[in-house]
Amino acid sequence: MKYFIHETAIVKSLSIGDDTKIWDFCNVAEGAQIGKNCNICHGSFVEGEAVIGDNVTIKNNVSIWNGVTIEDNVFVGQGTAFTNDLYPRSKNNDFEQKKTLLKKGSSIGANVTILPGITVGEYAMVGAGAVVTRDVPDFALVYGNPARIMGKVDEAGRVVERTS
Repeated sequence: MKYFIHETAIVKSLSIGDDTKIWDFCNVAEGAQIGKNCNICHGSFVEGEAVIGDNVTIKNNVSIWNGVTIEDNVFVGQGTAFTNDLYPRSKNNDFEQKKTLLKKGSSIGANVTILPGITVGEYAMVGAGAVVTRDVPDFALVYGNPARIMGKVDEAGRVVERTS
């Protein structure tokens, strides 16, 4: 396999695709799946049951928890916060992990929070700082707190329609 792992990264996973780059101070747990030609940037964490497709960019300081699946060609902006428990408590024995899915081609802006159990549709775009509390349709442009549909985008991310 041909991939790059920075000398300060901790990588326990054996499932990393060719041409992927894992940068400084990242931590990739055993069992995590990372596809080909990905870029996992500074300080990011990938938990052991997370799945990342091909050609994915994960910017700085993103934690991808168990139950999160990211399909091909997705962009995840710096500081994005994924969650996987609707009712988090310390030492919770009744923890119920919810699945989150980012479909192919979607883009997530900086500092977005995505609640557990959410699906972000194909080529959808989530604006910076949004709090995503419900599913996002394919090609939708959403932003705000809570995130609301504000238009549509094309596969290149250009706004093709505004709803407000």
